[in-house]
Amino acid sequence: MEPSKLKDYQYYPSSPQEQWLESPGMRLHYLKWNEGKKPLIGLHGLASSAQWYTRLSKYLTDFSLIAPDQRGHGKSSQSNTGYDWATMSTDIINLLNHNNLQNIPLIGHSWGGHVASNISALFPDRVSHLIMVDGGFQDGHLLPNPSWEGFRSRFSPRDVSGKRKDFIEKMRYQLRDCWDTDLEETVLSMVYEDDEGEIRDILHPDNHRQILQTMWDTPPSVTLSQIQCPTLIVAAGPQSDRANTEFARLREIMVSAAESIIPTCEVTWIPDTIHDIGYHKPDLLASIIEDFIRNN
Repeated sequence: MEPSKLKDYQYYPSSPQEQWLESPGMRLHYLKWNEGKKPLIGLHGLASSAQWYTRLSKYLTDFSLIAPDQRGHGKSSQSNTGYDWATMSTDIINLLNHNNLQNIPLIGHSWGGHVASNISALFPDRVSHLIMVDGGFQDGHLLPNPSWEGFRSRFSPRDVSGKRKDFIEKMRYQLRDCWDTDLEETVLSMVYEDDEGEIRDILHPDNHRQILQTMWDTPPSVTLSQIQCPTLIVAAGPQSDRANTEFARLREIMVSAAESIIPTCEVTWIPDTIHDIGYHKPDLLASIIEDFIRNN
């Protein structure tokens, strides 16, 4: 993050309200920023949490941003079932109903983009704009020699082993281009310490596997053509060490495939950034999102 932007970020006040939604078999935790402004829903990625949106919220000042901990994540229920698209979509529709929201813009980062696209397809009257932030287009069937085992291996749970200090140092290094003290709280919201003081992902491995199974069984090629609202894909352009790699080329193929089947779709590539664009370039991402909603 540029020093001038970082200074603006550090001193901009933005503390979310912490709220809960109780429904049969599910307790959904969510955060809400900028109460009273135009509503906007933000869905986090796999093994992440609502706090992924904390830094981005400081730039989305025209909106009341609502971000839930999705099923099995953060402070929400660690349900053993319900990781199919219909149930996960219904969790978010229940959140809209609880907040008396009808037709709203929806953001999804990474796996959250897949959830968001399925909500848009299953409940088209509830989503006015769909923004998929470096997600929603990852299709395991477009990988070389596609197979369930290969897809499962590629998206297996990350290694968060070690003590709290080890985990923070690991994340500080991985996010070295944008690290500041706020990200420590964000990344810690995604994990817990077990009885031996070891760090573990809050998302249970069995539930992680169920999510991957859903992504494999019903990939974007099945869902994206059913989306009716204006859609924006914001893709992370590779940093120099990943440019022209197989990984970068696969991402271009998947983004192009998604764009070709979504009826009304725009694509914006943000160059030289990381998957967590909301950490690295939150000001630019917020500007792109606001412009898209305003102009569509």
